Amino acid sequence: MANHKSALKRIRSNETKRLRNRYQHKTTRNAIKKLREADKKEAEAMLPSVISMIDKLAKKNIIHDNKAANLKSNMAKHVAAL
Repeated sequence: MANHKSALKRIRSNETKRLRNRYQHKTTRNAIKKLREADKKEAEAMLPSVISMIDKLAKKNIIHDNKAANLKSNMAKHVAAL
């Protein structure tokens, strides 16, 4: 267990950040699934917002930059093929 005040604070802040990151990541994954199931018109409307969500995750290092690029590329291809 932590012995210093700063270490205790770090434990609390890490847990808060972990929960926030988990929520944002799960929300983005659900949005991606919804986009894949949508028809062409809905998917085209959703694409910019989902790409924005992915970019935010990559910017905060919740997911890797290359993974973000792969997700965006695959979604754009999927929407174009509809």
